Amino acid sequence: MSPFFIKATQLLLSLSILIVLHELGHFIPAKLFKTRVEKFYLFFDVKFSLFKKKIGETVYGIGWLPLGGYVKIAGMIDESMDKEQMAGPPQPWEFRSKPAWQRLIIMLGGVTVNFILAIIIYIGIAYTYGDRYIKADSLKDGFHVSNTEIGDKLGIQTGDNIIAVDGEAVEEFSKLPLEIINGNTLTIIRDGKTIEQQIPVDFIAKLLEIDDKTSFIEPRVPFIIQEVPKESHNVGIDLKEGDEIIGINGKSVTYLDEMTPIIDQNKKGSVSFLVRETNGTEKTISAKVNEDGKIGVIRNINLEELDKRGFLDIEKINYSFFEAIPAGVDKGISTLSSYVKQMKKIFNPETGAYKGVGGFGAIGGLFPDQWNWGAFWSTTAFISIILAFMNILPIPALDGGHVMFLLYEIIAGRKPNDKFMEYAQLVGFVILITLLLFANGNDIYKAIFE
Repeated sequence: MSPFFIKATQLLLSLSILIVLHELGHFIPAKLFKTRVEKFYLFFDVKFSLFKKKIGETVYGIGWLPLGGYVKIAGMIDESMDKEQMAGPPQPWEFRSKPAWQRLIIMLGGVTVNFILAIIIYIGIAYTYGDRYIKADSLKDGFHVSNTEIGDKLGIQTGDNIIAVDGEAVEEFSKLPLEIINGNTLTIIRDGKTIEQQIPVDFIAKLLEIDDKTSFIEPRVPFIIQEVPKESHNVGIDLKEGDEIIGINGKSVTYLDEMTPIIDQNKKGSVSFLVRETNGTEKTISAKVNEDGKIGVIRNINLEELDKRGFLDIEKINYSFFEAIPAGVDKGISTLSSYVKQMKKIFNPETGAYKGVGGFGAIGGLFPDQWNWGAFWSTTAFISIILAFMNILPIPALDGGHVMFLLYEIIAGRKPNDKFMEYAQLVGFVILITLLLFANGNDIYKAIFE
């Protein structure tokens, strides 16, 4: 099965779950407050439906356009723009006849369900898989800046130890790149000195220009042998699994990043390695370097092995069911907080972060190209957080727009008139369509030109 199909399947399944539950968040309180729900749809039914069935007063269906879903609530100015219904006198079962506090609960139901769902998923992940991460402070000799162009932009270099971003201590190494992207200042330990470094405002724009989108900062790792393949130009040399290179051409080395420049200087030549075997015995061997600066050896990059040898510490946490609850809540809150920081960057033109905005292609790219339930649920929880945040934005046609007008009504003691609401809804549609075209246009541009 192709990676594209696997990603597309996961995206469709994830969005289907999230859309149905989001709309249930509106549907259930509407029914509790005896408000008529005329339609409940997964995806949009422009012109026709793939499936529909009327049960009671509600038509349940599946549309053909997978851009979202909706519930059509009687007596509400929404995406249906049903002016004929709104022209008649208010009926007791209509949305507009209900007290403002009930209408507010109905409108907040979708985003509330999305956020609660994300927390429930994170609780399940914590309970099922636990936590496993590299402790950032265990990398005693700092990090490896794998992309020097980005490193120069940030003002960091290999061997630096970034201990805090915006004054907040960094605990998990895997979170460091995202913290840097979201942050404004770095606290760095370099050669025993503490340095406060400003993150350039256009750092994200620079990051987006780089062809290699992999992480620009990595743990510093040694060169531990896994095997010498049969097709290697160095097949037959005295290197065994577990051997560790600790010197090259008479120079002591600990990490791979110390070796690479020396190997590059000896392309089409050879180098002399000082090697420590697993029993502690040291030996010297000679190895050929090809024209690409490779020695044809597969490294052991198993984190457990690096932990065992003291190069880093892996924190492993297993949660009981009750311990998983606060862990899941914390994960949901921290994920939302991180996403809000990203949105602030996007809405600031100086950062250039808007260039990285993506649509369905970008969302689909969040899923792995092989089916993995842990990754699927983690990504689904993240998308649920995104949907909750985006839907609560105060844009007419979104839940947040309706909430904004309801809060005005509660405070002012009067509703905005229907004509104003119709125009506001149209403006909201224009904004949403513009954002949708921009985001998916970015995906198309990247697919073609990058």
